[in-house]
Amino acid sequence: METIIPTTHDLGEFKVRRTLPSKPRRMVGPFIFVDQFGPARLPPGKGMDVRPHPHINLATVTYLFEGAIEHRDSIGSHAVIVPGAINLMTAGKGIVHSERSPSALRADGPSLYGMQTWLALPDGKEELDPAFEHVESSALPLVEADGVSARVLMGTLWGKTAGVTQHSETIYADILLGGGSSIPIDAGADERAVLVTEGDASFDGDRLEPFTLYVLAPGEAMTLRAETPSRVMLLGGEAFTTQRHVFWNFVSSSRDRINQAKEDWKARRFPLVPGDDQEFIPLPEVPLTVTYP
Repeated sequence: METIIPTTHDLGEFKVRRTLPSKPRRMVGPFIFVDQFGPARLPPGKGMDVRPHPHINLATVTYLFEGAIEHRDSIGSHAVIVPGAINLMTAGKGIVHSERSPSALRADGPSLYGMQTWLALPDGKEELDPAFEHVESSALPLVEADGVSARVLMGTLWGKTAGVTQHSETIYADILLGGGSSIPIDAGADERAVLVTEGDASFDGDRLEPFTLYVLAPGEAMTLRAETPSRVMLLGGEAFTTQRHVFWNFVSSSRDRINQAKEDWKARRFPLVPGDDQEFIPLPEVPLTVTYP
């Protein structure tokens, strides 16, 4: 297994742990950005406020373990995501969105705990029309057996298929294991990785460190086991054969396309977000990815 240690950003009120992109590896299947944030309880009156910012040539996937996030975007989408549901936003040729703690939860201090991932769009689909998809937990299959409860978030796993759009072959799952339980990890995907967010889990006796991304050997059938109650994210899918470049919130196979997006954002040529058009995140001078102010 290849091991990717997260870069941890301590934002004072909560931590963000980023494993992709990294120097050792840029992608696992279509996943080109993997953040795990929290668990945290923000102070009363506070909230997460990711101001409007742009994306191109990618899709974002938001999934929560605790709390809620209010999403708005420039095509008019407005949804509050809660644990068990999926927000899939396809940026394609360009979209702007914001993510904030709902106002109703700020008085008591909102919880914040979950995953934010980006999927690179495949060749021929990078310039799709932007789209947004909110999928309730009822459309995400739950595989339950012998102390294991695995929710299929994208793709087909354990014979179940999630009702979420795929732009390329993708697997994504949230696996809850009771102490002493186990589950086989399908070997069908080109590339696979796991990340433990809670508990004490292992592959064939090799303990998995929390928040570390473990990239599995292609084609190798493995069994995930838990010594204590654990939560493990499984992700991956179809390997990309062409390179993707990343600058800030932009992902593309073309550096020229990214440079055009940079100029478009600086010149305010991207559309505004209805209901959240008074603020925005300026283009940084250095190629950082989006933060959580």
